[in-house]
Amino acid sequence: MKQSIKKSMVLLLLVAAFTSCNQGPTLQTYYVDNELKPGFASFDVPTSFINVEQVEMTDEQREAYESVDKLNVLTYIEEDTNAEDYKLELEKVKIILKDPKYEELMRGGNSTDGKFEVKFLGEVENIDELIIFVNANNKGFMIARILGDDMNAGKLMSLSSVLENAKFEDTNLNDLTDFFK
Repeated sequence: MKQSIKKSMVLLLLVAAFTSCNQGPTLQTYYVDNELKPGFASFDVPTSFINVEQVEMTDEQREAYESVDKLNVLTYIEEDTNAEDYKLELEKVKIILKDPKYEELMRGGNSTDGKFEVKFLGEVENIDELIIFVNANNKGFMIARILGDDMNAGKLMSLSSVLENAKFEDTNLNDLTDFFK
């Protein structure tokens, strides 16, 4: 009888552990599930692909740049798919980003051109993951996950001027920035 109680307890603990880990869809699982599907394109960009050697930076900008490890990008091109599939995928992403664990930093855009949201995981002063979600009307959507260590929201925002002057070593990045212009 003691043996069956022990087995039952172990089984109960295992079930609890597995069910508590699966708290619904995340951006990570969405990336993995869709990166190879038709209409999607994904790529990982280490910070070394962005050449900032010739760009002047403040100490704050340099600290922000050095806190970023890599960028994961997933795009979904509307013209490469049917409208219903596009709407379904767009809704899936919106549902994931409504999870309270993704805290909103800012949002903007308009109903004519499209909208964007910037969210994050972690604390404002110590961000684990910064998420940029852009929905460009009649083009598609993009999710960018910026991953790093001890990222600071204010300092990261100061990098926008640096990125305007940076040289991109990978033409995929140039294609991506052209896509959302």
